[in-house]
Amino acid sequence: MPMLQPTTLAAEGPTFSRLVAGVMTWGAWGAKLSTKEMASLLEALVERGITTIDHADIYGLYSTEEDFGKALATVPHLKAKLQVVTKCGIQLPDGPFDHPHKAYHYSREYITQMAERSLKLLGVEVLDVLLLHRPSPLLHPDEAAEALQALMDQGKIKHAGVSNFTPSQFSMLRSRIPLVTNQVEASVTHLAPFQDGTFDQALEFGLKPMAWSPIGGGTLLGDEVPTEWQGLKRGLLEVAEAHQTTPDVIMLAWLLKHPSGMLPVLGSTKLHRWDGYLKALDIELSHYEWLRLWMDSMGEDIP
Repeated sequence: MPMLQPTTLAAEGPTFSRLVAGVMTWGAWGAKLSTKEMASLLEALVERGITTIDHADIYGLYSTEEDFGKALATVPHLKAKLQVVTKCGIQLPDGPFDHPHKAYHYSREYITQMAERSLKLLGVEVLDVLLLHRPSPLLHPDEAAEALQALMDQGKIKHAGVSNFTPSQFSMLRSRIPLVTNQVEASVTHLAPFQDGTFDQALEFGLKPMAWSPIGGGTLLGDEVPTEWQGLKRGLLEVAEAHQTTPDVIMLAWLLKHPSGMLPVLGSTKLHRWDGYLKALDIELSHYEWLRLWMDSMGEDIP
């Protein structure tokens, strides 16, 4: 069975598995795994070296952390092997809280409340990383930093980071408190962080970003793809054939080749898909193959 080697997220940051298991669709928002199924999947992933688990308080309309915690309680020997990431800051109106509408909230009290709630529901003693889920125009960097620092001082979180922040927003908060990552959407179908300075900034600061939706939500994996992606689909099929693999594996290998050392966050609950994803670590795309797929995605040649 292939095993995944760990990687350090930042110079003073945590050590994570190179591929990350995202649990957004494990529960009510997707597969609706039972406690037994969730525990079994978790054990199988850990056996493969996939030990970093990516949560958010809102997943499953605030229910997936609790579902995961119940599953983890049945396999407590795994706790010491896991690195747990979760996010806070998005408020949804239909969950257990009295939020009047969708909002972002980053007061010291709210960050603290949600971090402590996550710890309780997940059944872990400390969060390896707490991410601020999305940037808010009302986020006050000093207040957010004070909340995160207090949680670190209390031993409730080990590190802080953000998700979906622009480079300027990242720099603004990083000027107040050390951050270890920015988790953003990235794939060969979503090139924005390659172009807007997000990954340049990660390289500048020596921080590995995390990439959500790394295979583009499966848009290119079906028999029919949107017209604008047909050229990219052909390119992926040709590169996949050259490496005797499948397009989704090539999409991962494409991300993994980038010098930022990003960590893809994958949400599949199917072990055969994970076994395919692991093969991406052994595929070295050539310089020309990588740029060919970049141009296929852009729909034009590089200048």
